[in-house]
Amino acid sequence: MAAGEEEASAPEQEQEPAAEEPRSFKDLGVTDVLCEACDQLGWKVPTKIQIEAIPVALQGRDVIGLAETGSGKTGAFALPILQALLETPQRLFALVLTPTRELAFQISEQFEALGSSIGVQSTVIVGGIDTMSQSLALAKKPHVIIATPGRLVDHLENTKGFNLRALKFLVMDEADRILNMDFETEVDKILKVIPRDRKTFLFSATMTKKVQKLQRAALKNPVKCAVSSKYQTVEKLQQYYIFIPSKFKDSYLVYILNELAGNSFMIFCSTCNNTQRTALLLRNLGFTAIPLHGQMSQNKRLGSLNKFKAKARSILLATDVASRGLDIPHVDVVINFDIPTHSKDYIHRVGRTARAGRSGKSITFVTQYDVELFQRIEHLIGKKLPAFPMQEEEVMMLTERVAEAQRFARMELREQGEKKRSRNDDDDTEEAIGVRNKVAGGKKKKRKA
Repeated sequence: MAAGEEEASAPEQEQEPAAEEPRSFKDLGVTDVLCEACDQLGWKVPTKIQIEAIPVALQGRDVIGLAETGSGKTGAFALPILQALLETPQRLFALVLTPTRELAFQISEQFEALGSSIGVQSTVIVGGIDTMSQSLALAKKPHVIIATPGRLVDHLENTKGFNLRALKFLVMDEADRILNMDFETEVDKILKVIPRDRKTFLFSATMTKKVQKLQRAALKNPVKCAVSSKYQTVEKLQQYYIFIPSKFKDSYLVYILNELAGNSFMIFCSTCNNTQRTALLLRNLGFTAIPLHGQMSQNKRLGSLNKFKAKARSILLATDVASRGLDIPHVDVVINFDIPTHSKDYIHRVGRTARAGRSGKSITFVTQYDVELFQRIEHLIGKKLPAFPMQEEEVMMLTERVAEAQRFARMELREQGEKKRSRNDDDDTEEAIGVRNKVAGGKKKKRKA
């Protein structure tokens, strides 16, 4: 019953900030050296999930954290782990399991930043990267391992001398997504080879049946810290939709990018191919667009992400690989170019903007085929979305230029496909290929004519 009471009391705490509510990390019991690290990272006050989870974790309890995306979950588990590590220094101290490679690198960055003054070493173990160099990194016995389940199991089974018998902390971040990606067997294997006598933190945006099953298997008498009990989107997010005929989707996209020029955009597509095609289309029209999807090599994915983070590119086109957990601090507008088939994915996608108290916009494209999916989303978030104001005739004026760019994008995609087959190479189109020169040449000829 204790866990249920915890959940019930959480919303009350949200509604009226009582005078004695903790106002700093120090009030939560975080030690001075880590408070300084938070300060250097610009974390002035703890978020709601941190206020709820950190004191409980510092008491040595297992924690289930239910919190919406962008709520500061990484800090909620990283700080208690680092504090425990300070008290009893030990190698191979904590393991963080995460569903995607990008999220693993991001968590590692936060551990390194928070633990830099105390010399914490972390290692990322994910697919798409050379196993040998990972084995060498594991041989050095880092304090914290951040891993995707599949590659970690590979190392547990095949890397000589590597085991997790001394592990003190296990974190499962985005647990619902780990299980949705069918990592259940891998998670079971990991649970079998780590000590029972450990602390476990399970963080998830949604409480699914699979997550409840995992909770029963992995946690001992946990305390539930629920920050948002129903599915919701952040208050400062302005959400819109536009209803459009599917054949003019590209033109509407170009219109919106022009209308809201000067912002940074994250555009979600349903497939790798569409992500790539739309990125090429936009580049041919002079936008600085960059793709991020599952068929790119790991280095290319990180490269794309870093260019966008560094603001060298203003438009990131992504599949749902990138919709969860990635803290890209300056996304102003999220566009659902392809509507998500799972309504919950909508919440994670639009959660890329309006993070940490900033405001943001999201625009969802609804074609004649998407009406039912869109109604499901509105039902889930419990609100009717307004239409984004549009000038239809201006959109129609773009169609000719867009059609030309579509043609060039198709040629480029074809050329890349042939190149890939001949070299078996993985190219994210960042390097200009012959077609771009042909486009430029064609335009010059037209001007002369």
